[in-house]
Amino acid sequence: MSAHQERERIERAVRWLRDRVGDARCASVKLAMVLGSGLKSFVDVLEDRVEIPVGDVPEWPRPKVEGHGGAVVFGAVAGVPVVCLTGRVHLYEGWSPSEAVRCVRTLRSLGVARFMLTNAAGGIGDGLAAGDLMVLKDHLNLTGQSPLIGEHDEALGPRFPDMSEVYSRDLRDHLLGAGDGIKQGVYAGLLGPSYETPAEVRMLRGLGADAVGMSTVHEAIALRAMGAELCGMSLISNLAAGISGQPLSHDEVIEAGRAAAARMTGVVTSLCGRLS
Repeated sequence: MSAHQERERIERAVRWLRDRVGDARCASVKLAMVLGSGLKSFVDVLEDRVEIPVGDVPEWPRPKVEGHGGAVVFGAVAGVPVVCLTGRVHLYEGWSPSEAVRCVRTLRSLGVARFMLTNAAGGIGDGLAAGDLMVLKDHLNLTGQSPLIGEHDEALGPRFPDMSEVYSRDLRDHLLGAGDGIKQGVYAGLLGPSYETPAEVRMLRGLGADAVGMSTVHEAIALRAMGAELCGMSLISNLAAGISGQPLSHDEVIEAGRAAAARMTGVVTSLCGRLS
């Protein structure tokens, strides 16, 4: 698929959302959020909610993973207009990098300037425990792929975007002050879908990773290239292989997300208060 064809797909989705939701509502959004594994219930707290199945939006790929939602939800938190993606698509499902970031590129093209990317991750760093929230201060893209590979389209950002501060220091500092015990660290994005081996976890620790997952990094790259301000937060759903001595399961990830929903709501409400 050419860069021009990809931009046409994004523009078609933009036009459809504006027609469906209204120009004024789309233009008023202060924050877009991607809700990772187990975190889709956050949208239950949104005021004045409009929920649209992802499958209704032209050109948008549908999440195929249990525990991920499949909707784009417009609403408000503490009176601040927001939009949430309940779930995301992953490369391990068979999607290309450009397809995996099409939804967030669409929201950016709608005019949304700030994004919060969330995920469930395995804890690697010292001091992390299951149930912790970790603000992303940086990431390692270890997937071997990028949404910027291929033919270049200036509308989606520069050919060689600066990545020296992917995650906004201002937003990061605010998140760290939004609740007790919130940690920060470096997130490593791997291809998946198998969980990491103990040897791979030791390698990741040596590279400076504090948490590991299978998402987020491509969205962050694409959004920074498009000039968005963003922050990220990992729910530490379990300790990575070889640290806790327990086998890993997706059910554990989903349950941890449900348990963390209230804490996440408090953090996002605090962030929205700042944006207001």
